[in-house]
Amino acid sequence: MGRIILRLDRVMADRKTSLKELSEKVGVTNVNLSKMKTGKISAIRFSTLAAICEALDCQPGDILEYDPDAPEEE
Repeated sequence: MGRIILRLDRVMADRKTSLKELSEKVGVTNVNLSKMKTGKISAIRFSTLAAICEALDCQPGDILEYDPDAPEEE
């Protein structure tokens, strides 16, 4: 089975948005956003995903990617 890869770092770079700026817009701590940015999370609330998409003017598919060949992380 593949896995979901977070591409938040790429979208933030494209939008020239800092972690601090996004944190303030979304209402999520820098620490939690940093974990999302580096893919160190196992779940994300739809409300958080919606807030990120609103702040970055993007779609969930811009942030989330499915890689069928990537091994699952333990």
